[in-house]
Amino acid sequence: MCDGAMLMLLGNKLDLADSRCRKVAERDGQKLAEQHRASFYECSAKTGANMEALMTHLAEMETRRENNNTCGTICLKYLLFIINILFWLAGGAMLAVGVWTLVEKIDYISLLNSSFYTASAYILIAAGAVVIIIGIIGCCVSLREMKSLLIVYLVLLLCVFLLEIVAGVLTYITYQECFPFCHQPDEELRQNLKVTMQQKYQQAGEESVTHAVDKLHQEFQCCGSNSSSDWKDSVWIQAAQDQQLVPDSCCKTPSSLCGLRDHPSNVYKVEGGCVVKLEEFILSQLYIVGALGIGIAFLQLFGMIFTCCLHQNLKDEPY
Repeated sequence: MCDGAMLMLLGNKLDLADSRCRKVAERDGQKLAEQHRASFYECSAKTGANMEALMTHLAEMETRRENNNTCGTICLKYLLFIINILFWLAGGAMLAVGVWTLVEKIDYISLLNSSFYTASAYILIAAGAVVIIIGIIGCCVSLREMKSLLIVYLVLLLCVFLLEIVAGVLTYITYQECFPFCHQPDEELRQNLKVTMQQKYQQAGEESVTHAVDKLHQEFQCCGSNSSSDWKDSVWIQAAQDQQLVPDSCCKTPSSLCGLRDHPSNVYKVEGGCVVKLEEFILSQLYIVGALGIGIAFLQLFGMIFTCCLHQNLKDEPY
């Protein structure tokens, strides 16, 4: 039999089943029906005995089974739909973080003289876009009730999930290899930021660097890459005629020529300089991305489970 078929065992000729000519006892028929998980009735085609009862019982069993399947399918559909809405929102959050980083913080990233951080922002935007697209596909698939589309959606979820696992493993391996140095300020990053500030600040054609450094000083309340003393080797400071010690943006209350005095009451003397603040900012971004990644991974697991259950509940598509 095909899956879900209703089975009923009937003992016919009930009109002839008197005490003298009956060959099969009712209990034997009942036992045989139980062995095959079937309903059991004795009936007579001649007299119509039990015919209406057994047909009513058969119809009720089928209706009950269809209602149960329909209810389960509807619940799974909407659960999968909700999962994909959350999936879509998580992808939107990743996309928003990436765009915000490029729009608002790209000046800081450009100071690091490294394409890694810029590439990370673009990768985050691409990952968010992919997650949004898969979420939209999942919403459509959950409502269409097509088993073939469910399989395609399941494969997409599985591929993205496996990519996340691989990325997580590689990150963990890298973390183990560099520990405990990963927790120390990157000396190369420090040097790059220091050189950029000293060589390009207030120089012709480097207006974007000047703007980024001034913005970095004020927003993170710091001065210089490692400390305010970094500015004494600056090309701009050495060429200045007014004996300015630090840029005016280092001042707690910026004003014209306020950088002539670098006393702690006047300028920011943050231990570690701007590079520590910048590293903290990058680390916070990584925490956000990590949290979003873990959340998306859990949503994918639930999505794959619900997709498999819905695929199992749906009837085969007609040719």
